[in-house]
Amino acid sequence: MARGGQGLARVAVVLRAGAAPLWWLGVLAAGTGTAVPGLTGRRIGVLAGAALFLVAAAVGAYARRGRYRTLARSVERASKHDVLQDRAVTVRAWRRGHRWWLALAFVAALGSAFAVPAAGGMLLAGTGAGLWLKAAWFGRLERAGEVLLWVRVDRLTEGGRPAGKTVGGYRGTGIAAGDAAPGGARRRTTALV
Repeated sequence: MARGGQGLARVAVVLRAGAAPLWWLGVLAAGTGTAVPGLTGRRIGVLAGAALFLVAAAVGAYARRGRYRTLARSVERASKHDVLQDRAVTVRAWRRGHRWWLALAFVAALGSAFAVPAAGGMLLAGTGAGLWLKAAWFGRLERAGEVLLWVRVDRLTEGGRPAGKTVGGYRGTGIAAGDAAPGGARRRTTALV
């Protein structure tokens, strides 16, 4: 990158990147798990799974919010030489880097169905829902500050998390920068009439 520019990825997109695969793998594992009676029986498995879903969603949504707020308060303006990574590239990089963890979590959720049907899958789906809720919260934080928050790509590859120890601060741009809306969703474009 020219003149000291850095590659930047949207924090909300990184948060949101794991939500869909965790949700759908969890739903698939839970649905498949209900076909197995398991040691506890389906009814207990589904009830335990529902409790695990709620706990995982709450933990995923609320964990480390203080760290995110601290990093968001000390935001530094992005340089004109910084390169803003596309949403699709960020999502693809996150999923490629975590594909073995996702596969292992899916296999573990399927395997747990022999003991407690559907519970492992619902736990996985709850984790995905928690990440989506955290991304939505982060989007509200961006809208309130009228700034989109970015993290250096090299810090992500070292620590893997947008609020990990290797992340010293965020960079900020205007609310219209990049191809993702606040919260990391695809930016909706309106057709000109």
